[in-house]
Amino acid sequence: MGRPTLVTGAAGFAGGHLLDALARDGIETVAWHRPGGSPPREVPGVTWEAVDLLDRHAVGRAVGSIHPAAVYHCAGAAHVGRSWRGSEQTFAVNVLGTHHVIEGLRETAADARLLIPSSAMVYAAANEPLTEDHALVPSSPYGLSKLAQEMAGRDNGRAPAAFVARPFNHFGARQDPWFVTSGFAQRIADIEAGRRDPVLSVGNLEARRDLTDVRDVVRAYRLIVEHGTPERPYNVCSGRAIAIRDLLDLFLSRARVRIEVAIDPARYRPNDLPLVVGDPSRIGSELGWAPIVPMEQTVDELLEYWRRLQPA
Repeated sequence: MGRPTLVTGAAGFAGGHLLDALARDGIETVAWHRPGGSPPREVPGVTWEAVDLLDRHAVGRAVGSIHPAAVYHCAGAAHVGRSWRGSEQTFAVNVLGTHHVIEGLRETAADARLLIPSSAMVYAAANEPLTEDHALVPSSPYGLSKLAQEMAGRDNGRAPAAFVARPFNHFGARQDPWFVTSGFAQRIADIEAGRRDPVLSVGNLEARRDLTDVRDVVRAYRLIVEHGTPERPYNVCSGRAIAIRDLLDLFLSRARVRIEVAIDPARYRPNDLPLVVGDPSRIGSELGWAPIVPMEQTVDELLEYWRRLQPA
């Protein structure tokens, strides 16, 4: 039998969708989740393990027992806004956790192919689409932690081979409602069910973001690992930006009741960038990737996801 694939952070948003994609293709997969709880759901062909990324010895033992052929390191602190209040935890999980995975692979599976999902937040702010050669000047603790995570995987050609994805904003079912799209959908579903007043409090609606369906993003991750160049970053983005105001209108146009919108200054983030949009030329020309799921479909499915979770 071949060696399995390892997905860290498999109980999370992108990791969970990646797990689904690997299972559909019949790929033997080991999925890591945080200790202290049961595996979140059953997925055919997937073996769950509880591993603490901050425990170097536990990570090393777990990697050695798996001897994976490929590792998708999706575990991490993923929220920009939360990173301002929890910088220590953000750096611990994103940087030290990545270092432990890399060291575990060097000791027991040095020929594995490792994906490091970084972030568009590593780039300096700009008023144009960002290429992979744009200046790297993070504007948040989260962005700085992701740049440090990339650097942990760049070690002058030493094993394991590290592949770097720089995803821009992505959304879809099972995303934490702390994120704007899932937050809109959850609160609209609550209002429709009569569990909230018909008022949606929002923050900055003028920011523009490059949004991609999470299923397109994990498809890109697999292409990068299978056909990309180690240590060469690849933007994962649509190349188009949408204003949060227009995104909200998409959600509200699908609401089943009339909803009022109220601006809440407390929802504004520190150093919120007015525009974040990427240039997907590299991943398109080198790997043949392009997003295929329409934004309207993702919005519809995200709303239905939260509606299904409403109490009977």
